[in-house]
Amino acid sequence: MDHNEAPVLDALADYHRLDRYGFTPPGHRQGKGADERVNAVLGGALREDVLATAGLDDRKSSNGYLSKAEELMADAVGADRAFFSTCGSSLSVKACILAVTRGEGELIIGRDAHKSVVAGLVLSGLQPRWVPTRYDEEQHIAHPPGPDDYERMWDRYPDASAALVTSPTPYGTCADMQAIVEICHSRGKPVIVDEAWGAHLPFHNDLPTWAMDAGADLCVVSVHKMGIGFEQGSVYHLQGSLVDPVRLAQCADVLATTSSNVLLYAAIDGWRRQMVQHGTQLLGDALALTARTRDAIERIDGLHVLKDEFLHEEASHDLDPMHVIIDVSGLGVSGYQVADWLRAEHRLDIGINDHRRIEATISIADDEQTTGRLLDALGQLPEAAQTMPEPSPVSLPSGEELQPVVKALPRDAFFGPVETVPAVEAVGRIAAEQVTPYPPGIPALLPGELINQAVVDYLVSGVKAGMVIPDAADPSLETFRVTQSLPPQA
Repeated sequence: MDHNEAPVLDALADYHRLDRYGFTPPGHRQGKGADERVNAVLGGALREDVLATAGLDDRKSSNGYLSKAEELMADAVGADRAFFSTCGSSLSVKACILAVTRGEGELIIGRDAHKSVVAGLVLSGLQPRWVPTRYDEEQHIAHPPGPDDYERMWDRYPDASAALVTSPTPYGTCADMQAIVEICHSRGKPVIVDEAWGAHLPFHNDLPTWAMDAGADLCVVSVHKMGIGFEQGSVYHLQGSLVDPVRLAQCADVLATTSSNVLLYAAIDGWRRQMVQHGTQLLGDALALTARTRDAIERIDGLHVLKDEFLHEEASHDLDPMHVIIDVSGLGVSGYQVADWLRAEHRLDIGINDHRRIEATISIADDEQTTGRLLDALGQLPEAAQTMPEPSPVSLPSGEELQPVVKALPRDAFFGPVETVPAVEAVGRIAAEQVTPYPPGIPALLPGELINQAVVDYLVSGVKAGMVIPDAADPSLETFRVTQSLPPQA
C-alpha cells in the first residue's frame, strides 16, 4: 500500500481547498458562529471540525476515506484489520470484551486492569476471573501477571471466553505476551491486550514486543499516549480467526458516538504516515534522549530512576524505558508533593505520582530543550525538599491484602440496592463502587469486592497525603457506597 497517503487528512485539506460549506452540523460552521473569545483559543480546531459524512465525504461515504485510512493502519502494523475510535481506548476495550464474550460468561483478567475494563464488566454483567499480580512488597508496585499465572487460571476456569492482558502498564512494565498468547491459543481462546500505552511499539525494534507480533488476537492502543494524536484517539487491531470482525465492528457501533470528530481521525491517519516514513529514526532519537535523561536524573542527589527493580524473574518481562519512573523518597518527600511543586514552581506537569514516585514519559516530541526544563527543575528539588513539610504517611497494604475477595458480580453490586456508610463501617461490606487512585487509573476497590481494613486504611491515608480519587461517590472517602444485599456469587 502507498503509505505516502493520508486519506482522512488529505480529504480535510481538500474540504477547505474546495471551499465547501455545510448546512449541517456542526452548527458553529467551522468557527464562524463561535464567540470571538472562543475563537481566540479554539479557532483553529473549530475550522477543522466538519461532519464526517455529508461533509468530509459525501452522503454515501463513497470515497471511503476512513476505511482506506484503517486499511493503511493495519498494513503499517501487520494486523488483519484496524478500527479507529474517537471515544478513547475505554470504548475500544469495552467493544473487544463484548465481541469475544457476547456479553455473557467469564473473562480471565489481570487484576492490574484499567478502570475502563471494569466499566466493561459492569455494562456486560460478565464474571471476572482475576489473575493475581506479582506484587513488589518493597516498591509497593504491582507487576504484570506471568504466563504461569494465566495457565493456573485457565486450569481453574476452562470455560472462560478469553483472557485480557494489560501490557505495557502505566509504569512501562510489560507482560510476557508471546508465552501468554501461546497458553491461551493452546486452549483455542483469544487474547485481548489493553496496550493503551503501546501505540509506538510496532515502529522500533528496541521497544518491547508489539502485541500483534506476539500473536494476540485483539489489541487496543491509545494514540494520544505514546503516539501523536488528540486525546480520545484510539485504534483497536484484529488478527486471526478467533474473533468475528463483524461482531467486533457491531459492538463498537453499539457503544460509539454517531458524531465522530474527524480531527481525531485525521490525526491518527497522519501519525501512521509519519511512523511508517520516519518512525524508526524518530523513536531511535527519542530512546537515545530518554537514556541521557535517565542518566542525568540518576546523578541528582536523592533521586533514583527505577529500572532493575522492574526487570527480574518475579517482576516484568520487559520495560519501555520511555516511562521514566523517579523515586523521590530519598529526599524525604512524597511524589504528591513533588508533583505539586513542579507545577507550581516550574510549570511542569507529570504523570504518575504516588507516596514515593513521579513519572515523566518521553515522546518523539521531546528534545534537549524540553528534557532540559525537567532536569533543571529536578536539579533544584533537593534544596526545595528541605523546606517541604514532612509528608503525610500512607498506610501501605501487603500484596496479599490487595488480592480481591469477590463476593458478587460487578454489575450486580453496581446496579443493586446500595447504602452509604462511614469508612469505619465499610470494612466487611461489599463495595458498590469503583475507588481508583488516579493516575494510574487501576482501581484499588471494585464493585462486588469485599472491603478489608488494609485497603480502607490505604485509601483514606492516601487521600490525606495527596492521592486523587476521581470516581468515588465521596472523593474524601469519609464514606463508601456498599451493597445492601445480593445473591451469592456463582
